[in-house]
Amino acid sequence: MEESKYFHTQEVSIVLAGEAGQGIQTLQKILVNSLRKNYHIYAAKEFMSRVRGGINSTEIRVAHKRIQAFVDQIDILIPIHKDVMKRKSILKRINDSTVIIGDKEIMDENDLKGYNFVNVPFTKIAKEIGGKIYFNVIATGMLVGILDIEQDLVIEVIKQHFQKKSQEIIENNIKAIKKGYEIGNKLEAEETIVVEIQPEEDLTHNLILNGSEAIGLGAIAGGCNFIASYPMSPSTGVLVYLSKMSREFEIVVEQTEDEISAINMSLGAWYAGARAMVTTSGGGFALMDESLSLAGMTETPIVIHVAQRPGPATGLPTRTSQGELQHVLYAGHGDFPRIMLAPGTIEEGIELSQQAFNLADKFQVPVIILTDQYYVDSFYNLKELDLKKFKNEYHIIETDENYKRYELTEDGISPRGIPGYGKGFVAADSDEHYENGRITEDHDVRIQMVQKRLNKLNLLKENIIPPVFTGKKEYKGLIIGWGSTFSIIAEAVENLKNEQLGFLHFKQIYPLHPIIDEYISKADFTIVIENNVTGQFSNLIQQEICKKIDHRILKYNGLPFAVEEVETRIKEIIERRKKHD
Repeated sequence: MEESKYFHTQEVSIVLAGEAGQGIQTLQKILVNSLRKNYHIYAAKEFMSRVRGGINSTEIRVAHKRIQAFVDQIDILIPIHKDVMKRKSILKRINDSTVIIGDKEIMDENDLKGYNFVNVPFTKIAKEIGGKIYFNVIATGMLVGILDIEQDLVIEVIKQHFQKKSQEIIENNIKAIKKGYEIGNKLEAEETIVVEIQPEEDLTHNLILNGSEAIGLGAIAGGCNFIASYPMSPSTGVLVYLSKMSREFEIVVEQTEDEISAINMSLGAWYAGARAMVTTSGGGFALMDESLSLAGMTETPIVIHVAQRPGPATGLPTRTSQGELQHVLYAGHGDFPRIMLAPGTIEEGIELSQQAFNLADKFQVPVIILTDQYYVDSFYNLKELDLKKFKNEYHIIETDENYKRYELTEDGISPRGIPGYGKGFVAADSDEHYENGRITEDHDVRIQMVQKRLNKLNLLKENIIPPVFTGKKEYKGLIIGWGSTFSIIAEAVENLKNEQLGFLHFKQIYPLHPIIDEYISKADFTIVIENNVTGQFSNLIQQEICKKIDHRILKYNGLPFAVEEVETRIKEIIERRKKHD
Protein backbone atom coordinates (compact mmCIF):
# COMPACT_ATOMS: atom_id res chain seq x y z
CA MET A 1 0.00 0.00 0.00
CA GLU A 2 1.30 3.43 -0.91
CA GLU A 3 1.66 5.57 2.18
CA SER A 4 -0.91 8.33 2.55
CA LYS A 5 0.12 11.85 3.45
CA TYR A 6 -1.16 11.22 6.97
CA PHE A 7 0.55 7.92 7.78
CA HIS A 8 1.68 7.29 11.40
CA THR A 9 3.81 4.35 12.51
CA GLN A 10 5.62 5.58 15.65
CA GLU A 11 2.99 7.57 17.47
CA VAL A 12 -0.04 9.77 16.94
CA SER A 13 -1.11 12.88 18.82
CA ILE A 14 -4.88 13.32 19.12
CA VAL A 15 -6.53 16.49 20.44
CA LEU A 16 -10.19 16.54 21.43
CA ALA A 17 -11.69 19.99 21.95
CA GLY A 18 -15.08 21.45 22.82
CA GLU A 19 -17.06 23.46 25.33
CA ALA A 20 -16.94 22.72 29.04
CA GLY A 21 -19.88 20.40 29.68
CA GLN A 22 -19.76 18.74 26.26
CA GLY A 23 -18.18 15.59 27.62
CA ILE A 24 -14.56 15.92 26.52
CA GLN A 25 -13.39 14.02 29.61
CA THR A 26 -15.89 11.21 28.94
CA LEU A 27 -14.57 10.90 25.41
CA GLN A 28 -11.01 10.84 26.74
CA LYS A 29 -11.77 8.19 29.35
CA ILE A 30 -13.45 5.82 26.89
CA LEU A 31 -10.67 6.25 24.36
CA VAL A 32 -7.88 5.71 26.89
CA ASN A 33 -9.53 2.62 28.39
CA SER A 34 -9.94 1.21 24.88
CA LEU A 35 -6.28 1.80 24.01
CA ARG A 36 -4.55 0.90 27.26
CA LYS A 37 -4.35 -2.85 26.58
CA ASN A 38 -1.94 -2.56 23.65
CA TYR A 39 -0.55 0.98 23.50
CA HIS A 40 1.43 3.38 25.63
CA ILE A 41 -0.64 6.44 26.43
CA TYR A 42 0.01 9.94 27.69
CA ALA A 43 -2.66 12.60 28.22
CA ALA A 44 -2.78 16.23 29.35
CA LYS A 45 -5.59 18.75 29.33
CA GLU A 46 -6.15 22.47 28.98
CA PHE A 47 -9.37 23.77 30.46
CA MET A 48 -10.94 27.06 31.35
CA SER A 49 -12.15 28.17 34.78
CA ARG A 50 -15.86 27.69 34.17
CA VAL A 51 -18.44 24.94 34.45
CA ARG A 52 -20.09 25.69 31.10
CA GLY A 53 -18.79 27.45 28.01
CA GLY A 54 -15.25 28.30 26.99
CA ILE A 55 -13.14 25.83 25.06
CA ASN A 56 -11.43 22.91 26.77
CA SER A 57 -9.09 20.44 25.12
CA THR A 58 -7.26 17.26 25.91
CA GLU A 59 -4.19 15.81 24.21
CA ILE A 60 -3.75 12.06 23.96
CA ARG A 61 -0.48 10.68 22.65
CA VAL A 62 -0.59 7.04 21.55
CA ALA A 63 2.75 5.33 20.93
CA HIS A 64 4.64 2.06 20.70
CA LYS A 65 7.01 3.15 23.47
CA ARG A 66 6.58 4.78 26.86
CA ILE A 67 5.86 8.52 26.59
CA GLN A 68 5.44 11.08 29.36
CA ALA A 69 5.50 14.58 27.87
CA PHE A 70 3.35 17.23 26.22
CA VAL A 71 3.90 18.03 22.53
CA ASP A 72 2.63 20.87 20.36
CA GLN A 73 2.08 18.61 17.36
CA ILE A 74 -1.54 17.75 16.59
CA ASP A 75 -1.95 14.86 14.15
CA ILE A 76 -5.71 14.46 14.54
CA LEU A 77 -8.00 17.22 15.83
CA ILE A 78 -11.62 16.49 16.74
CA PRO A 79 -13.52 19.77 17.27
CA ILE A 80 -16.97 19.28 18.75
CA HIS A 81 -17.78 22.99 18.96
CA LYS A 82 -17.47 25.72 16.33
CA ASP A 83 -15.35 27.97 18.56
CA VAL A 84 -12.55 25.41 18.69
CA MET A 85 -11.23 26.82 15.41
CA LYS A 86 -11.03 30.27 17.00
CA ARG A 87 -8.94 29.15 19.95
CA LYS A 88 -5.41 30.57 19.54
CA SER A 89 -3.70 27.94 21.69
CA ILE A 90 -5.05 25.25 19.33
CA LEU A 91 -4.62 27.10 16.02
CA LYS A 92 -0.90 27.63 16.77
CA ARG A 93 -0.49 23.85 16.92
CA ILE A 94 -2.15 23.03 13.60
CA ASN A 95 0.14 22.50 10.60
CA ASP A 96 0.15 20.85 7.18
CA SER A 97 0.29 17.37 8.72
CA THR A 98 -2.78 17.92 10.91
CA VAL A 99 -6.07 16.29 9.94
CA ILE A 100 -9.19 17.95 11.35
CA ILE A 101 -12.16 15.56 11.52
CA GLY A 102 -15.41 17.33 12.31
CA ASP A 103 -18.98 18.07 11.36
CA LYS A 104 -19.53 20.96 8.92
CA GLU A 105 -23.04 21.35 10.32
CA ILE A 106 -21.68 22.79 13.56
CA MET A 107 -18.62 24.56 12.16
CA ASP A 108 -18.09 27.96 10.56
CA GLU A 109 -16.88 27.22 7.03
CA ASN A 110 -14.68 30.34 7.00
CA ASP A 111 -12.72 28.94 9.95
CA LEU A 112 -11.93 25.75 8.00
CA LYS A 113 -10.35 27.38 4.94
CA GLY A 114 -6.74 26.35 4.38
CA TYR A 115 -6.92 23.34 6.70
CA ASN A 116 -7.03 19.60 5.99
CA PHE A 117 -10.66 19.09 6.99
CA VAL A 118 -12.58 15.81 6.78
CA ASN A 119 -16.34 16.16 7.13
CA VAL A 120 -18.20 13.52 9.14
CA PRO A 121 -21.93 14.12 9.85
CA PHE A 122 -21.63 13.32 13.55
CA THR A 123 -24.71 15.39 14.50
CA LYS A 124 -27.01 13.76 11.93
CA ILE A 125 -25.88 10.27 12.90
CA ALA A 126 -26.24 11.07 16.62
CA LYS A 127 -29.82 12.29 16.14
CA GLU A 128 -30.67 9.10 14.27
CA ILE A 129 -29.38 7.06 17.22
CA GLY A 130 -31.18 9.06 19.90
CA GLY A 131 -29.88 12.61 20.24
CA LYS A 132 -26.91 14.98 19.87
CA ILE A 133 -25.53 13.63 23.14
CA TYR A 134 -24.10 10.64 21.23
CA PHE A 135 -21.83 12.88 19.10
CA ASN A 136 -18.87 12.22 21.41
CA VAL A 137 -19.24 8.46 21.46
CA ILE A 138 -19.47 8.31 17.66
CA ALA A 139 -16.24 10.36 17.49
CA THR A 140 -14.63 7.97 19.98
CA GLY A 141 -15.69 4.97 17.89
CA MET A 142 -14.22 6.64 14.82
CA LEU A 143 -10.84 7.09 16.53
CA VAL A 144 -10.64 3.48 17.75
CA GLY A 145 -11.66 2.43 14.24
CA ILE A 146 -8.77 4.43 12.77
CA LEU A 147 -6.46 2.90 15.37
CA ASP A 148 -7.89 -0.56 14.55
CA ILE A 149 -8.71 -1.51 18.15
CA GLU A 150 -10.81 -4.66 18.64
CA GLN A 151 -14.47 -3.62 18.51
CA ASP A 152 -15.48 -6.08 21.23
CA LEU A 153 -12.94 -4.49 23.58
CA VAL A 154 -14.40 -1.03 22.97
CA ILE A 155 -17.96 -2.26 23.48
CA GLU A 156 -16.93 -3.77 26.83
CA VAL A 157 -15.44 -0.42 27.82
CA ILE A 158 -18.74 1.28 26.91
CA LYS A 159 -20.71 -1.20 29.02
CA GLN A 160 -18.44 -0.59 32.00
CA HIS A 161 -18.50 3.19 31.62
CA PHE A 162 -22.31 3.43 31.38
CA GLN A 163 -23.16 0.51 33.68
CA LYS A 164 -25.20 2.72 36.04
CA LYS A 165 -27.34 4.06 33.17
CA SER A 166 -30.50 2.51 31.73
CA GLN A 167 -30.33 -0.38 29.28
CA GLU A 168 -31.58 1.91 26.51
CA ILE A 169 -28.72 4.37 27.04
CA ILE A 170 -26.17 1.55 27.10
CA GLU A 171 -27.54 0.10 23.85
CA ASN A 172 -27.59 3.52 22.16
CA ASN A 173 -23.98 4.12 23.15
CA ILE A 174 -23.02 0.74 21.72
CA LYS A 175 -24.78 1.71 18.47
CA ALA A 176 -22.85 5.00 18.48
CA ILE A 177 -19.51 3.23 19.00
CA LYS A 178 -20.23 0.77 16.19
CA LYS A 179 -21.25 3.52 13.80
CA GLY A 180 -18.14 5.53 14.64
CA TYR A 181 -16.02 2.40 14.26
CA GLU A 182 -17.34 1.93 10.70
CA ILE A 183 -16.46 5.54 9.85
CA GLY A 184 -12.94 5.13 11.24
CA ASN A 185 -12.36 1.91 9.30
CA LYS A 186 -13.58 3.63 6.13
CA LEU A 187 -11.27 6.62 6.62
CA GLU A 188 -8.33 4.27 7.03
CA ALA A 189 -9.36 2.11 4.06
CA GLU A 190 -9.60 5.22 1.89
CA GLU A 191 -6.15 6.23 3.19
CA THR A 192 -7.53 9.54 4.44
CA ILE A 193 -5.51 8.88 7.57
CA VAL A 194 -3.60 5.70 8.39
CA VAL A 195 -2.27 4.77 11.81
CA GLU A 196 -0.25 1.58 12.10
CA ILE A 197 1.53 1.86 15.44
CA GLN A 198 3.08 -1.43 16.53
CA PRO A 199 0.98 -2.65 19.48
CA GLU A 200 2.38 -4.30 22.60
CA GLU A 201 1.20 -7.81 23.45
CA ASP A 202 -0.55 -6.87 26.67
CA LEU A 203 -0.22 -3.76 28.86
CA THR A 204 -3.27 -4.39 31.04
CA HIS A 205 -0.97 -4.94 34.03
CA ASN A 206 0.21 -1.33 33.67
CA LEU A 207 -1.26 1.32 35.92
CA ILE A 208 -2.68 4.58 34.60
CA LEU A 209 -2.33 7.33 37.18
CA ASN A 210 -2.46 11.10 37.10
CA GLY A 211 -0.34 13.36 39.28
CA SER A 212 -3.00 13.84 41.94
CA GLU A 213 -3.39 10.08 42.32
CA ALA A 214 0.40 9.70 42.50
CA ILE A 215 0.63 12.16 45.39
CA GLY A 216 -2.31 10.48 47.12
CA LEU A 217 -0.95 6.97 46.62
CA GLY A 218 2.46 8.06 47.91
CA ALA A 219 0.80 9.56 50.97
CA ILE A 220 -0.97 6.26 51.66
CA ALA A 221 2.34 4.42 51.24
CA GLY A 222 3.84 6.92 53.71
CA GLY A 223 1.30 6.02 56.38
CA CYS A 224 -0.92 9.08 55.96
CA ASN A 225 -4.03 8.59 58.08
CA PHE A 226 -5.38 12.14 58.27
CA ILE A 227 -5.98 14.88 55.70
CA ALA A 228 -7.70 18.20 56.25
CA SER A 229 -8.05 20.59 53.32
CA TYR A 230 -10.19 23.23 51.71
CA PRO A 231 -10.84 22.58 48.00
CA MET A 232 -8.76 24.74 45.68
CA SER A 233 -7.81 24.05 42.07
CA PRO A 234 -5.62 22.36 41.04
CA SER A 235 -4.87 20.64 44.37
CA THR A 236 -8.31 19.19 45.09
CA GLY A 237 -7.65 15.92 43.27
CA VAL A 238 -5.47 14.70 46.14
CA LEU A 239 -8.25 15.34 48.65
CA VAL A 240 -10.74 13.55 46.41
CA TYR A 241 -8.42 10.55 45.92
CA LEU A 242 -7.72 10.10 49.64
CA SER A 243 -11.43 10.50 50.33
CA LYS A 244 -12.16 7.60 47.96
CA MET A 245 -9.52 5.49 49.70
CA SER A 246 -10.40 6.57 53.24
CA ARG A 247 -12.35 3.50 54.34
CA GLU A 248 -9.96 0.99 52.82
CA PHE A 249 -6.90 2.61 54.42
CA GLU A 250 -8.52 4.09 57.55
CA ILE A 251 -7.84 7.73 56.69
CA VAL A 252 -9.69 10.54 58.44
CA VAL A 253 -10.71 13.05 55.74
CA GLU A 254 -11.93 16.51 56.69
CA GLN A 255 -13.08 19.18 54.24
CA THR A 256 -12.59 22.28 56.36
CA GLU A 257 -14.20 25.72 56.21
CA ASP A 258 -10.90 27.36 55.20
CA GLU A 259 -7.18 26.75 54.78
CA ILE A 260 -6.29 28.07 58.24
CA SER A 261 -8.46 25.40 59.84
CA ALA A 262 -6.99 22.76 57.53
CA ILE A 263 -3.36 23.27 58.54
CA ASN A 264 -4.18 23.71 62.23
CA MET A 265 -6.19 20.49 62.28
CA SER A 266 -3.33 18.66 60.58
CA LEU A 267 -0.82 20.05 63.10
CA GLY A 268 -3.12 18.85 65.87
CA ALA A 269 -3.27 15.41 64.27
CA TRP A 270 0.56 15.16 64.18
CA TYR A 271 0.71 16.32 67.82
CA ALA A 272 -1.64 13.46 68.70
CA GLY A 273 0.46 10.90 66.81
CA ALA A 274 -1.17 10.77 63.37
CA ARG A 275 0.56 11.24 60.03
CA ALA A 276 -1.30 14.14 58.45
CA MET A 277 -1.16 16.19 55.29
CA VAL A 278 -2.74 19.24 53.69
CA THR A 279 -3.29 19.78 49.98
CA THR A 280 -3.68 23.32 48.65
CA SER A 281 -2.57 25.82 46.02
CA GLY A 282 -0.72 29.13 46.19
CA GLY A 283 -3.60 31.27 47.46
CA GLY A 284 -4.52 28.69 50.08
CA PHE A 285 -0.93 28.27 51.18
CA ALA A 286 -0.73 32.05 51.69
CA LEU A 287 -3.44 31.73 54.35
CA MET A 288 -1.40 29.03 56.10
CA ASP A 289 1.59 31.32 56.61
CA GLU A 290 1.19 31.87 60.35
CA SER A 291 0.47 28.21 61.05
CA LEU A 292 3.55 27.22 59.04
CA SER A 293 5.53 29.27 61.54
CA LEU A 294 3.62 27.52 64.32
CA ALA A 295 4.93 24.21 62.94
CA GLY A 296 8.44 25.71 62.94
CA MET A 297 8.23 26.92 66.53
CA THR A 298 6.53 23.84 67.99
CA GLU A 299 8.70 21.54 65.82
CA THR A 300 5.59 19.69 64.74
CA PRO A 301 5.97 17.62 61.55
CA ILE A 302 3.59 18.32 58.69
CA VAL A 303 3.37 17.43 54.99
CA ILE A 304 1.89 20.09 52.71
CA HIS A 305 1.15 19.53 49.03
CA VAL A 306 1.11 22.79 47.03
CA ALA A 307 -0.19 22.43 43.47
CA GLN A 308 0.97 25.60 41.74
CA ARG A 309 -1.08 27.76 39.41
CA PRO A 310 -0.44 31.22 37.93
CA GLY A 311 -0.84 34.16 40.32
CA PRO A 312 -0.86 36.68 41.77
CA ALA A 313 -4.27 36.55 43.51
CA THR A 314 -6.68 34.24 41.67
CA GLY A 315 -4.56 34.48 38.52
CA LEU A 316 -5.39 31.68 36.09
CA PRO A 317 -7.06 29.11 38.39
CA THR A 318 -6.97 26.18 35.96
CA ARG A 319 -3.60 26.75 34.29
CA THR A 320 -0.07 25.83 35.20
CA SER A 321 2.96 27.58 36.68
CA GLN A 322 6.13 27.02 38.68
CA GLY A 323 5.80 30.40 40.33
CA GLU A 324 5.45 29.33 43.98
CA LEU A 325 9.01 28.22 44.67
CA GLN A 326 10.02 31.53 46.19
CA HIS A 327 6.72 31.86 48.07
CA VAL A 328 7.04 28.42 49.66
CA LEU A 329 10.74 28.82 50.39
CA TYR A 330 10.32 32.08 52.33
CA ALA A 331 6.82 31.63 53.78
CA GLY A 332 6.41 32.01 57.52
CA HIS A 333 7.77 34.63 59.90
CA GLY A 334 10.99 33.91 61.73
CA ASP A 335 13.71 31.44 60.83
CA PHE A 336 13.11 27.70 60.79
CA PRO A 337 14.16 24.86 58.46
CA ARG A 338 11.96 23.14 55.90
CA ILE A 339 12.24 20.59 53.09
CA MET A 340 10.90 21.16 49.57
CA LEU A 341 10.33 18.32 47.11
CA ALA A 342 9.19 18.58 43.47
CA PRO A 343 8.37 15.37 41.56
CA GLY A 344 8.92 15.29 37.81
CA THR A 345 7.23 11.98 36.98
CA ILE A 346 4.26 10.01 38.29
CA GLU A 347 6.71 7.52 39.80
CA GLU A 348 8.60 10.31 41.58
CA GLY A 349 5.30 11.66 42.88
CA ILE A 350 4.60 8.37 44.63
CA GLU A 351 8.15 7.97 45.94
CA LEU A 352 8.62 11.55 47.15
CA SER A 353 5.22 11.70 48.83
CA GLN A 354 6.02 8.53 50.73
CA GLN A 355 9.43 9.89 51.69
CA ALA A 356 7.89 13.21 52.77
CA PHE A 357 6.21 11.56 55.77
CA ASN A 358 9.43 9.88 56.88
CA LEU A 359 11.35 13.13 56.53
CA ALA A 360 8.75 15.15 58.42
CA ASP A 361 8.63 12.56 61.19
CA LYS A 362 12.41 12.27 61.50
CA PHE A 363 13.37 15.95 61.37
CA GLN A 364 10.19 17.45 62.87
CA VAL A 365 9.93 20.09 60.14
CA PRO A 366 7.41 21.04 57.43
CA VAL A 367 7.90 19.07 54.23
CA ILE A 368 6.35 20.74 51.20
CA ILE A 369 5.64 18.87 47.96
CA LEU A 370 5.51 21.28 45.01
CA THR A 371 3.58 20.19 41.92
CA ASP A 372 1.49 22.21 39.45
CA GLN A 373 -1.65 21.99 37.34
CA TYR A 374 0.18 20.36 34.44
CA TYR A 375 1.58 17.67 36.72
CA VAL A 376 -1.55 16.82 38.71
CA ASP A 377 -3.84 16.64 35.65
CA SER A 378 -1.52 14.71 33.31
CA PHE A 379 -1.41 10.93 33.23
CA TYR A 380 0.27 8.04 31.48
CA ASN A 381 0.66 4.30 31.88
CA LEU A 382 3.46 3.02 34.07
CA LYS A 383 4.77 -0.36 35.08
CA GLU A 384 3.48 -2.10 38.17
CA LEU A 385 4.79 -0.55 41.35
CA ASP A 386 6.85 -2.37 43.91
CA LEU A 387 5.24 -0.99 47.05
CA LYS A 388 7.31 -3.36 49.20
CA LYS A 389 10.33 -1.11 48.74
CA PHE A 390 8.62 1.63 50.72
CA LYS A 391 9.44 1.46 54.42
CA ASN A 392 7.99 3.85 56.95
CA GLU A 393 10.11 5.14 59.79
CA TYR A 394 8.43 6.26 62.98
CA HIS A 395 10.26 8.37 65.53
CA ILE A 396 7.76 8.71 68.37
CA ILE A 397 9.16 7.72 71.77
CA GLU A 398 7.49 6.55 74.98
CA THR A 399 8.00 9.36 77.47
CA ASP A 400 9.12 9.16 81.10
CA GLU A 401 8.67 11.49 84.08
CA ASN A 402 11.70 13.56 83.10
CA TYR A 403 10.65 14.04 79.47
CA LYS A 404 11.53 17.37 77.86
CA ARG A 405 9.81 17.98 74.53
CA TYR A 406 12.43 20.54 73.42
CA GLU A 407 15.50 19.00 74.94
CA LEU A 408 18.68 20.64 73.64
CA THR A 409 20.56 18.17 71.45
CA GLU A 410 23.63 18.46 69.27
CA ASP A 411 21.78 17.85 66.00
CA GLY A 412 18.75 19.93 67.00
CA ILE A 413 16.28 17.03 66.97
CA SER A 414 14.54 16.54 70.32
CA PRO A 415 12.82 13.26 71.21
CA ARG A 416 9.16 13.51 70.17
CA GLY A 417 6.49 12.12 72.44
CA ILE A 418 2.72 12.25 72.10
CA PRO A 419 0.08 12.69 74.81
CA GLY A 420 -0.90 9.48 76.54
CA TYR A 421 2.07 7.41 75.41
CA GLY A 422 4.27 7.23 78.48
CA LYS A 423 4.37 9.16 81.73
CA GLY A 424 5.79 12.47 80.48
CA PHE A 425 4.01 15.76 79.88
CA VAL A 426 4.05 16.69 76.18
CA ALA A 427 3.98 20.48 75.89
CA ALA A 428 3.69 22.51 72.69
CA ASP A 429 3.99 26.28 72.92
CA SER A 430 3.81 28.81 70.09
CA ASP A 431 5.83 31.26 72.18
CA GLU A 432 9.53 30.78 72.80
CA HIS A 433 10.00 28.13 75.47
CA TYR A 434 12.30 26.23 77.79
CA GLU A 435 13.25 22.61 77.10
CA ASN A 436 10.12 21.44 78.93
CA GLY A 437 7.91 23.54 76.65
CA ARG A 438 7.03 26.26 79.17
CA ILE A 439 6.93 29.84 77.88
CA THR A 440 9.95 32.08 78.42
CA GLU A 441 11.39 35.45 77.43
CA ASP A 442 14.88 34.58 78.64
CA HIS A 443 17.30 35.95 76.02
CA ASP A 444 19.90 33.23 76.52
CA VAL A 445 17.29 30.49 76.15
CA ARG A 446 16.03 32.24 73.03
CA ILE A 447 19.49 32.02 71.46
CA GLN A 448 19.80 28.35 72.40
CA MET A 449 16.39 27.45 70.96
CA VAL A 450 16.85 29.37 67.71
CA GLN A 451 20.21 27.68 67.21
CA LYS A 452 18.75 24.28 68.11
CA ARG A 453 16.07 24.59 65.44
CA LEU A 454 18.50 25.82 62.81
CA ASN A 455 20.99 23.04 63.63
CA LYS A 456 18.55 20.69 61.90
CA LEU A 457 19.42 22.41 58.63
CA ASN A 458 22.95 20.99 58.82
CA LEU A 459 21.50 17.53 59.28
CA LEU A 460 19.01 18.07 56.46
CA LYS A 461 21.91 18.92 54.14
CA GLU A 462 23.42 15.51 54.86
CA ASN A 463 20.20 13.78 53.80
CA ILE A 464 19.35 15.56 50.53
CA ILE A 465 17.82 13.54 47.70
CA PRO A 466 20.37 13.90 44.86
CA PRO A 467 19.46 15.27 41.42
CA VAL A 468 19.19 12.94 38.42
CA PHE A 469 21.71 13.41 35.59
CA THR A 470 21.28 12.09 32.05
CA GLY A 471 23.72 12.40 29.16
CA LYS A 472 27.43 11.98 28.59
CA LYS A 473 29.75 12.74 31.50
CA GLU A 474 31.81 15.03 29.30
CA TYR A 475 29.34 17.76 28.36
CA LYS A 476 29.67 21.40 27.35
CA GLY A 477 26.14 22.58 27.94
CA LEU A 478 24.27 21.73 31.13
CA ILE A 479 20.45 21.89 31.05
CA ILE A 480 18.88 22.23 34.51
CA GLY A 481 15.24 21.68 35.38
CA TRP A 482 13.05 20.92 38.36
CA GLY A 483 9.67 19.38 39.01
CA SER A 484 7.15 18.81 36.23
CA THR A 485 9.40 19.91 33.36
CA PHE A 486 11.45 16.71 33.65
CA SER A 487 9.84 14.52 30.98
CA ILE A 488 9.46 17.43 28.55
CA ILE A 489 13.11 18.43 28.82
CA ALA A 490 14.29 14.81 28.76
CA GLU A 491 12.44 14.07 25.50
CA ALA A 492 13.62 17.34 23.94
CA VAL A 493 17.26 16.64 24.81
CA GLU A 494 16.93 13.08 23.50
CA ASN A 495 15.49 14.39 20.21
CA LEU A 496 18.33 16.90 19.80
CA LYS A 497 20.87 14.05 19.80
CA ASN A 498 23.57 16.48 20.89
CA GLU A 499 26.18 14.55 22.87
CA GLN A 500 27.60 17.77 24.24
CA LEU A 501 24.46 18.39 26.31
CA GLY A 502 23.81 17.05 29.80
CA PHE A 503 20.54 17.31 31.73
CA LEU A 504 20.32 17.69 35.51
CA HIS A 505 16.86 17.27 37.08
CA PHE A 506 16.14 18.30 40.67
CA LYS A 507 13.42 16.57 42.65
CA GLN A 508 14.51 18.09 45.96
CA ILE A 509 14.80 21.83 45.52
CA TYR A 510 15.55 22.81 49.10
CA PRO A 511 17.95 22.33 50.74
CA LEU A 512 19.80 22.33 47.45
CA HIS A 513 22.22 19.45 46.89
CA PRO A 514 25.82 20.79 46.93
CA ILE A 515 26.75 18.53 44.00
CA ILE A 516 25.25 21.17 41.70
CA ASP A 517 28.44 23.17 42.17
CA GLU A 518 30.43 20.31 40.65
CA TYR A 519 28.07 19.93 37.68
CA ILE A 520 28.03 23.65 36.89
CA SER A 521 31.82 23.94 37.24
CA LYS A 522 32.27 21.33 34.49
CA ALA A 523 29.97 23.12 32.04
CA ASP A 524 30.94 25.73 29.44
CA PHE A 525 27.42 27.12 29.75
CA THR A 526 24.24 26.49 31.71
CA ILE A 527 20.53 26.72 30.81
CA VAL A 528 17.77 26.60 33.42
CA ILE A 529 14.26 25.86 32.16
CA GLU A 530 11.24 26.74 34.31
CA ASN A 531 7.59 27.84 34.16
CA ASN A 532 7.83 31.29 35.77
CA VAL A 533 8.78 34.83 34.80
CA THR A 534 11.67 35.58 37.16
CA GLY A 535 13.69 32.35 37.00
CA GLN A 536 13.10 31.46 40.64
CA PHE A 537 15.15 28.27 40.63
CA SER A 538 17.96 30.02 38.72
CA ASN A 539 18.00 32.68 41.40
CA LEU A 540 18.10 30.07 44.16
CA ILE A 541 21.07 28.32 42.53
CA GLN A 542 22.98 31.59 42.17
CA GLN A 543 22.22 32.50 45.76
CA GLU A 544 23.29 29.13 47.15
CA ILE A 545 26.51 28.51 45.21
CA CYS A 546 27.40 32.01 43.95
CA LYS A 547 27.66 30.92 40.32
CA LYS A 548 25.91 32.66 37.46
CA ILE A 549 23.36 30.87 35.29
CA ASP A 550 24.17 31.74 31.67
CA HIS A 551 20.76 31.27 30.04
CA ARG A 552 17.17 30.99 31.18
CA ILE A 553 14.28 29.53 29.21
CA LEU A 554 11.13 30.81 30.88
CA LYS A 555 7.42 30.42 30.13
CA TYR A 556 4.62 32.06 32.07
CA ASN A 557 1.47 32.24 29.92
CA GLY A 558 -0.27 29.50 31.91
CA LEU A 559 0.59 26.69 29.51
CA PRO A 560 3.23 23.99 29.97
CA PHE A 561 6.34 23.78 27.83
CA ALA A 562 6.04 21.57 24.76
CA VAL A 563 8.82 19.21 23.71
CA GLU A 564 9.28 20.99 20.35
CA GLU A 565 9.38 24.39 22.03
CA VAL A 566 12.19 23.34 24.37
CA GLU A 567 14.14 21.83 21.45
CA THR A 568 13.84 25.06 19.45
CA ARG A 569 14.87 27.34 22.29
CA ILE A 570 17.89 25.21 23.21
CA LYS A 571 18.98 25.21 19.54
CA GLU A 572 18.64 28.99 19.42
CA ILE A 573 20.90 29.40 22.45
CA ILE A 574 23.52 27.05 20.98
CA GLU A 575 23.43 28.91 17.64
CA ARG A 576 23.82 32.29 19.34
CA ARG A 577 26.79 31.00 21.29
CA LYS A 578 28.43 29.71 18.10
CA LYS A 579 28.12 33.13 16.51
CA HIS A 580 29.74 34.82 19.49
CA ASP A 581 32.60 32.29 19.77
